[in-house]
Amino acid sequence: MHRGPGYPSPKEAMLNGPREKIIWLTCVRVGSGTPDYLATVDVDPESPDYCKVVHRLMMPHVDDELHHSGWNTCSSCFDDPKRTRNRLILPALSSSRIYVIDISDERTPKMFKEIDPEVLKSKDTTHPHTTHCLPDGRVMISTMGDAEGKAKGSFVTFDSATFEPLGLWTETPVAFGYDFWYQPTHDILVSSEWGCPKSFHRGFNPEDVANGNYGNHINFYSWNEKRLLQRIDLGPEGFMPLEIRFLHDPMATEGFVGCGLYAKVFRFYRKEDGSWDAHQVISIPSKKVTGWALPDMPGVMTDILISLDDRFLYFSNWVHGDLRQYDISDPTNPKLTGQVFLGGSIVNDGPVKVVEDPELEAQPSPAYIKGKRVEGGPQMLQLSLDGKRLYVTNSLFSPWDKQFYPNMAKQGSMMMQLDIDVENGGMTLNKNFLIDFAEEPDGPALAHEMRYPGGDCTSDIWLPPGSKECPHREQCQGDAKL
Repeated sequence: MHRGPGYPSPKEAMLNGPREKIIWLTCVRVGSGTPDYLATVDVDPESPDYCKVVHRLMMPHVDDELHHSGWNTCSSCFDDPKRTRNRLILPALSSSRIYVIDISDERTPKMFKEIDPEVLKSKDTTHPHTTHCLPDGRVMISTMGDAEGKAKGSFVTFDSATFEPLGLWTETPVAFGYDFWYQPTHDILVSSEWGCPKSFHRGFNPEDVANGNYGNHINFYSWNEKRLLQRIDLGPEGFMPLEIRFLHDPMATEGFVGCGLYAKVFRFYRKEDGSWDAHQVISIPSKKVTGWALPDMPGVMTDILISLDDRFLYFSNWVHGDLRQYDISDPTNPKLTGQVFLGGSIVNDGPVKVVEDPELEAQPSPAYIKGKRVEGGPQMLQLSLDGKRLYVTNSLFSPWDKQFYPNMAKQGSMMMQLDIDVENGGMTLNKNFLIDFAEEPDGPALAHEMRYPGGDCTSDIWLPPGSKECPHREQCQGDAKL
C-alpha cells in the first residue's frame, strides 16, 4: 500500500502511532525587546533531557506574537506518496508575518522561509490564525482582519512546497474570522469567529461585545464551490466561538465549537435536508463574585479538543481555572467524566470571593507542581495520539494574559501534563511533569500552542479511502477493498 504523510485513519493513529518524544511550542516574549521563538521540549521519560527545553529557534523580528501553528501537509494527504510533512507554519498574530520552519531535523528546527506582512495586506487580509494543509497541495490560513486591522474573516492559500502565495480561497469573506475545519467528503468547510483585531489587541472590554466587535456565528462554506452557504447565529450565549472541530471520523457530519466568553459548547450537525444546525450541549454557569472586574465571572472557555476515537471532548475554562473531560459517545448528550483545577481566578487564597456558585461547594485550592505555584489558568491543550496524556499550557494571548493574570504574564507560563483514564474516563495531574518558562535563558516566556512531529488530534484531518480528493483515487479504492 502506498503512503504519504500521517496515518490512514484516526483509529490507526490512535492504536499504532508512536508515543510522543518531543513537543514544539510557540513562545511569546512580552516587552523584552527579544524575539518570540519555537521551543523544542523533550517529553520522553527515557531521555536524560526529559522535561527540558532542548532547542530554541529565535524569530528574526520582535513583537510577532506567535500563536497557533500548522503543517505543510497532514493525514488528508496520506494517499500521496510524493508528499512529506517537513514544514511547520507559524503565523504571527500581531505582526501578520508568517514563518515556515524546516522540521527535517526534529530536535533542531531551522528557518525555511519568512513571508512578509505585505503579502497578506495585498489581499486585504491581516492577523493570520489557523493553518491547515489541503489535500490538493496547498496550505490555507484563516485571517481575522483587513489591511487596516478592522474585522474581516477570510482565508489565504500558499503552495505547500514553495510557499508562494496563491490567493484567497473564497471571494466571500465574513464579518469575523478565527478557526476552521474542512471535510470534503461532505462538501463543507466550517469556520468560527473571535473578534475585531483592533479590539482584542487592546485587551478585553465588555463594551466591545455590546458594540458588536466580537462574533457569535459559525459559518458554512461549500468546499467545492468555495462560497458561503449558511451562517448560524449562536445567540447571546454564543459570543466568541473559538476552536471548532469536526469529529475525526471522516464520515461523521457533526462536530463541536467552544464559545469562549460564556463557556458554552455547541454541537453542529447536518440535517436531513442538507442544511446545517447547531444547539447548545454544555453550559458552564457564571459565578457570583466580589473582588473581580465584574460581579458575574464567566468561565471563558478557550480551547477544546476531541480524542481520536471521538469518545472524549476536553476543554479549558481559563478564568475559572478548570479542565474538563466529557464522554461524547452520545454527541447530543455529553457526560462530565473528569475535572481538574489548575490555578484560575477563584482559588481560595486569592482576592476573589465566590458568593454564589451553582457547581462548587467551596473555592478550589491553588495548584502546585514540584513546589511551584501554577499561576494563570489552563488554556491550550494537546492530547497524545493514544489519548493517555493531556498536555496543557496556560498563556492565552499576551494582552489578555497581562490583564487577567499579571503575575503569570510577568513570570512566564508553564507546561503541564495530566494522565487520562481512557477506559473509564477521568484525569489526574502528573506531579512529576513541569516545564517552567519562567526559567528561560533570556527571561520568562509565554508558551502557547503545542505540536508533535508526525501530527496530532487538533490539526490532522482525515479523508475516507477513495475520496475524490485523493490523487490516486482508483488505487485507493482498490486498497480499501483489500
